[in-house]
Amino acid sequence: MRLPAWGLALRLLRSDWRSGELYLLSAALVLTVAAITAVGFFTDRIERAMQRHGGELIAADLAIDSSRPIPDAFTDEAAARGLTVARTLTFRSVVLAGDDSQLVQVKAVDDAYPLRGEMRLKADLDAAEEPAGTPPPPLAAWVEPRLLYVLGADVGAGIDLGEARFTAEKLIAYEPDRGGNFFQIAPRVMIRLDDVPATGLVTDASRVRHRLLLAGPREAIADYAEWAEPLLPAAAGLIDAREARPEFAAAVDRASRFLHLAALTTLLVAGAAIALASRRLVDRQTDAVAVMRCLGAPRHLLTRIFAIRLLTFGLLASLVGCLVGWLGQRGLAALLAQWFEGPLPAASIQPVLVGIGTGLVALAGFALPPLLQLADVPPLKVIRRDLGPPRVSVAFAGLGAAGALALMILWQAGDFELAWKLLLGVVAAVAALVALGALMVWLAGLAAARTRGIWRLGLAGLARRPAAAILQITGFGLGILALLLLAVVRVDLLSSWQQTLPEGAPNRFLINIQPHETDGLADWLAARNIDGAGIFPMIRGRLTGIGERDIEPDDYADPRAQRLAAREFNLSYALDMQPDNTVAAGRWWTGDDPEPQFSVEEGIAETLGIGLGDRLRFQVAGEDVTAPVTNLRQVQWDSFNVNFFVIGTPGLLGDQPATYITSFYLPESREALVPELLRAFPSVTLIDVGALLEQVRGIIEQGIRAVEYVFLFTLAAGLLVMYAGIQASLAVRRAEHGVLRTLGANRRQLLRGLLVEFTAAGLLAGLTASIFAEATGYVLARQLFDLPFALNPWLWLFGVLGSGVAIGLAGTLGTYRALVRPPLAALRAGG
Repeated sequence: MRLPAWGLALRLLRSDWRSGELYLLSAALVLTVAAITAVGFFTDRIERAMQRHGGELIAADLAIDSSRPIPDAFTDEAAARGLTVARTLTFRSVVLAGDDSQLVQVKAVDDAYPLRGEMRLKADLDAAEEPAGTPPPPLAAWVEPRLLYVLGADVGAGIDLGEARFTAEKLIAYEPDRGGNFFQIAPRVMIRLDDVPATGLVTDASRVRHRLLLAGPREAIADYAEWAEPLLPAAAGLIDAREARPEFAAAVDRASRFLHLAALTTLLVAGAAIALASRRLVDRQTDAVAVMRCLGAPRHLLTRIFAIRLLTFGLLASLVGCLVGWLGQRGLAALLAQWFEGPLPAASIQPVLVGIGTGLVALAGFALPPLLQLADVPPLKVIRRDLGPPRVSVAFAGLGAAGALALMILWQAGDFELAWKLLLGVVAAVAALVALGALMVWLAGLAAARTRGIWRLGLAGLARRPAAAILQITGFGLGILALLLLAVVRVDLLSSWQQTLPEGAPNRFLINIQPHETDGLADWLAARNIDGAGIFPMIRGRLTGIGERDIEPDDYADPRAQRLAAREFNLSYALDMQPDNTVAAGRWWTGDDPEPQFSVEEGIAETLGIGLGDRLRFQVAGEDVTAPVTNLRQVQWDSFNVNFFVIGTPGLLGDQPATYITSFYLPESREALVPELLRAFPSVTLIDVGALLEQVRGIIEQGIRAVEYVFLFTLAAGLLVMYAGIQASLAVRRAEHGVLRTLGANRRQLLRGLLVEFTAAGLLAGLTASIFAEATGYVLARQLFDLPFALNPWLWLFGVLGSGVAIGLAGTLGTYRALVRPPLAALRAGG
């Protein structure tokens, strides 16, 4: 029986395609798969590119950092996996230039450094930057400009480091992984790794940091990290770009969430189009199935034939969708090529498999339930044209669609929080659309009995087909919701995201400011019209206790928690909370002299298991400082303002030894002030984060353009679902209009009735979609992206009135061809 079933299924599939029965369904499915694969291809490539940008923060894709020499087994394993490796060594020492000395941070690098990013140097302060193709020559040193200011030396001067004498050959303009060591207060001196033995400074007892840098394909890096993590010595840890700087991590995380949101929105709306197109296909297939039943085809054979047709059609349409998605991502990559340094990494085959799987799941969930009902068409349908298609089980169709929807969202989201909130929002929106649609149909039936003329004709059109009308209104609502979400995300959320890093964001940090220098520095900045963000105290302290328990790194399984427990924190104190901080739990302290208490950033609190009311114990300058946690804060890290993980009250930390930190924006045209600043305050360390700032700003711009492009698929899906909603009732309308024309109704009356019906449906669908678009925008902004949100009155104007006008006109014009057919032809066709 298998061969006849397959053969008949393929012949019927070919016949359906030639007759145009599958055009709408194939368009919906191709669009669904194209959106998923385009996003899959591109997000795969863009995340690799972002990882490459992030790799600049650690000069690699992954790093092993240790206070002890890293065993050769880790290098050997990396080589066996085809990864590129480099080694660095950092330690503090003192350099001498004549009678002057200065504490420095020495960094020794091998020939492969850096694996990601590029060193840039200057021959002198006034020279242009130039890339460094190789590490320093033997017994040559590259130094930060401020070291020469402090020593009163020039480029080319000799400096003594341990037992070796080096030449200060060039100035360091940019060091890729300097951002990951933000609070190093000593000037940098970079030498060759081969020259370290000549200094005599590194012995088994020396305090040094060893780092093994690794670079390679993302999958290989992930596999290596998984292999290495359980084997790391106690003094070693893994570092990746996301942990290097929270500002960078926040930008990448938001970009990824926006892209997944765009893909999921397209998927949801295209799913509605598949459901509507499937319903239309069922209506068109009933006659053919009735004939097959008359010829003796059993129910199980028809079910098998429909399943084979659906599977074959799904595979073919999914493959076409994958091709369209691949072309789409190439267009996106070409559009954004100028925003990336070098070509984007190649895409993998995985998005194709995901696209085909998504297509089949979507087709099975949205289209299979109504199509399987065709097997129940009675043979009598050949004679009794009024029997119509079989009644679809609402529970069966609903469970199939809901199951497919949940599976696709959880599969595609890449973020469980985003997935379940979006799923909950969609279920609520669909339920509201169905409920309001049913209410409208009921009210339309009441109103039709009390009105006359075209109003009665239009409103009665809704009441005559309640199930079809509710399905149509729901489809319209989902289409409009997609278009409004496009506006919300495109205009409101993306603009808010871009404003988190406005022009003029701080690009210079000053650290190691001594207490007696704060007033002078503030006056110096004010005299030159440089607006600072304030000068904040910074106190070094190590967390030693939470509540009644002592804290040790081994208490945590999470490597990041282990590193946090092992290192010193940068604490601060303040009476007022900074503007880019918000209280997530608890209350900020008030009054001029509040009781001793701590405020903790919510992310680090979650990592270390800190809750409200817990008493924290820090060791500061050899003393224990304890206080309860009274609030948890959300910190906008990508604002590039000075921020701290832990803040205390002035009465708690005000008497502790502290240095100070500030940030400010310095335009490129005023770079000449840097030497003046360093000469006026030689002990202050200036950190230039301009390059890192541009990286984060570039990620935001790239992410915005990527989301805008991906939402073009959502726009197409929204238009398609509205078209499918119009076409879903076209066959029935032909028969109705044939009867009405026979009874004396003219085309103008029928056309006005259609306008009333579709405009009413559009107004209700637009009202519901506007409500849920605003609600969804609020949830996305506040709970997923940590962005401000404001109500948009234009959304309601275009959402309600615009959808009423648009759907009224589109529905009327879309069904106009049903009016131009002679009544006899419509009656003979039976719809």
